[in-house]
Amino acid sequence: MASLKDVGERELVRRIHGIVRPCDAIGTDDDAAVLDVDGTVVVSTDIVTFERHMPKGMSYEQFGWTAAAVNFSDLASMGARPIGILASLALPQELDESAVYDIMNGIDMCAEYCGTNVIGGDTKPGTGIVACTALGTMDGRRPMMRDGASAGDVVAVTGPLGSPAAQYNALMNGIELEDTDALMTPDPKVREGILLSESGIVTSCMDLSDGLGTALNTICEQSRVGMEIEYGYIPEGEDVEEISKRTGTPKKDLLLGWGGEYELVFTFREDGIRELFDRKVPFTIIGIVTDGSDVLLTEDGKRTKVGYGSY
Repeated sequence: MASLKDVGERELVRRIHGIVRPCDAIGTDDDAAVLDVDGTVVVSTDIVTFERHMPKGMSYEQFGWTAAAVNFSDLASMGARPIGILASLALPQELDESAVYDIMNGIDMCAEYCGTNVIGGDTKPGTGIVACTALGTMDGRRPMMRDGASAGDVVAVTGPLGSPAAQYNALMNGIELEDTDALMTPDPKVREGILLSESGIVTSCMDLSDGLGTALNTICEQSRVGMEIEYGYIPEGEDVEEISKRTGTPKKDLLLGWGGEYELVFTFREDGIRELFDRKVPFTIIGIVTDGSDVLLTEDGKRTKVGYGSY
């Protein structure tokens, strides 16, 4: 196939229209899309780059999926239902046009997985950057924020952690893996976010794209509280233990210090736990909110302060 320089922007956009699924939004062929939305609109934007977010072995389609997933994950942390995503691509002109179609197909597949569509975007020459903006609605629910945690609340996560970091470290150390889905095609927890928001008992929430340590500290800082976390309670991915041993990377670092996670961490009122069970929300309790100011980790009877992650 031809390079982007040979194809030209106008023809490229026309071909992209033939790749992504059609949608009901008005104006997707015009200067701006028009959405008919009732209630509160939630907006998130994020950038991924070839240099920072495309590890060895990642396909262009997986890169596109990730570009969309990071935005849908932010909507999930608020409890929003996605209603559209825009994608702007700044790519090297020598890049083969097939790479663009793969990136857009990945974005579109992730949008379909999250129950929505690509509703617009842009293309320009650049170094390998994809910037997406995701739109969502609360459907009458209250958004979950980072600043509502109070002493006595319970701290929980929606699923096992550490696999994205473990898989990344394995690849960087030349270890071949059969399963790299956690790293290459992250799963935005949109359904879980909506269920948590519906429960009415969640006092704070944040996605783990920057890592558990960073998320816990961010919630504590914005809520002006502390936390006590039990290390043994943190659920870990099936591959974390083995990869930790093979790469020499401490398991604690994989669980707490790295990003690329797409589970949610949240706090909730202890007396409302039945609401989570009734809604069949997957969760694991890992600690409690305190009236302190630090995130403290208890392991084998010893307590240490948890810092921000390195992602």
